[in-house]
Amino acid sequence: MLSSIVELKLIYCSDEKSFMNPDGVGAWLVLAFLSAFFAALVTIFGKIGLKTVDSTVAAGVRALIMAATMIGVIILLGRASQIAELTQKDMLFIILSGVSGALSWVFYFAALKLADASKVATVDRTSILFIIVLSYLVLGEELTLKTVAAGILVFIGALILMF
Repeated sequence: MLSSIVELKLIYCSDEKSFMNPDGVGAWLVLAFLSAFFAALVTIFGKIGLKTVDSTVAAGVRALIMAATMIGVIILLGRASQIAELTQKDMLFIILSGVSGALSWVFYFAALKLADASKVATVDRTSILFIIVLSYLVLGEELTLKTVAAGILVFIGALILMF
């Protein structure tokens, strides 16, 4: 596992521009699938961990673990000096993102405590619908027929899995 992290660090640091190229598929797609896999583990491990724990306490402890993990990743990647370079605008939106993420996880863990993991995760993943609309309205991203069709399919899939 450690060798995989070091290898990822080397790939990530060696050619960040091509690694983060939004026009090509490549590494970003692998990272997106890794994100999806670890998000699935969050749900499974979270559901198991919530058996005897208050959901808000569990979300808070999870946040502390995430903070410690992210500090380690920042140090491992040699990016700690970039923290001082953040602008006020950067910080504002990072803070808003953090608060949004925290609230998301408070509600997610509360729902996970009450319902099946597969149902809660399905509803949670409908966030893609909000992302499609907000990325169009706030970020000015293009809203194509393909994107709308995919959003409709996500919504229909969620309905099928929920009921």
